[in-house]
Amino acid sequence: LIVSIFVLDAVGDPFSQVGILRYFDPNHKSHEEFEDDPSFNYMETALLATLLGFGTTALIFFFRAFKTSAFLCNDGIRTSIHDFAVTIAVIVMTCFNEFVFDTVELEQLNVPDKFQPTYQCCDSSCLTFFPDDCPELSEAYGSRPWFVDFTDLNGKGWVPIVAAGPALLAFLLLFLDNGITWHLINHPNNNLKHGEAYNYDLCLSGLFNFVNGCLGLPWLVATTVPCIVHLNSLSEKDKDGKVISVQETRLTMLFSHMMVGLSLLVLELLQLLPMAVLYGVFLFMGLSALPAMQFWNRILLWFQQPSKYPDTVYTRYMTKSKIHLYTILQLFFFGLVFLVQNMSAISIIFPLMTLL
Repeated sequence: LIVSIFVLDAVGDPFSQVGILRYFDPNHKSHEEFEDDPSFNYMETALLATLLGFGTTALIFFFRAFKTSAFLCNDGIRTSIHDFAVTIAVIVMTCFNEFVFDTVELEQLNVPDKFQPTYQCCDSSCLTFFPDDCPELSEAYGSRPWFVDFTDLNGKGWVPIVAAGPALLAFLLLFLDNGITWHLINHPNNNLKHGEAYNYDLCLSGLFNFVNGCLGLPWLVATTVPCIVHLNSLSEKDKDGKVISVQETRLTMLFSHMMVGLSLLVLELLQLLPMAVLYGVFLFMGLSALPAMQFWNRILLWFQQPSKYPDTVYTRYMTKSKIHLYTILQLFFFGLVFLVQNMSAISIIFPLMTLL
């Protein structure tokens, strides 16, 4: 499900306005900014977004293939290109957009000009949002405070009690997401040697979500797909794709999150990033995680010659009919969960569907 979200949100989600192919919609929200420009052509924007998005994904896979190729002079250079494939591809495609197609208007990454809360207030009470609630004002009064005022219930003292139900569902979703990710990463096939820390990870997630809630920030989740991509990046595999060993280190995640923090110093550069390029990165993350998914591999068995099935536990000890029947049942329930997630009227029960 998480992989499908990455892929669909990158290519074009039929339930929302995100994705590369959604730029072909003449009523796309990003086109509204240029509707008064007579020279603007949404088809030019859509075609360039398609080129940049899918080109970014292809370029990442191209650079990552250098690790096992015979090109360049030594393993160190090939490994470096493999490790920084995403960064190189993003820089190349962004420069391609800036210097080759600089006259074509594209949706850029929405980054504020300075580091502050993005909720803009109409007045000192900060109970109304600028500009939606006060279109007559030319500029906002200011930003909301950094910390959320939990005592301000807008006169509705029953809200915390009623919110306990959805909060429990949210906890179930976070718990399941953390557990699923942990089991995928610590699967015996990955040959991890360091000790496990499931309860420690769960406690840290709860602590960070408490801090994020106090600041009014999005909640922290286990990010299954990036975790799988990170594991694959640190893995040594044989010619059949089986993991031989994993370079187990905390330094990669430490440095990557330090870089995320330091990105606050270059907000103007981040504003140059086209959303289509970022969609290409998301598409790569989804596609690169598919080979590790047993569900996807069993779907591929429908199109393979039975005598050529890969040697796995389920192909070794189960009949073909039972494998395909289980896959069909799993596909059916996957469809149900996917529909529930994307139908706003019933999406509140999504955590329960995931639990079932």
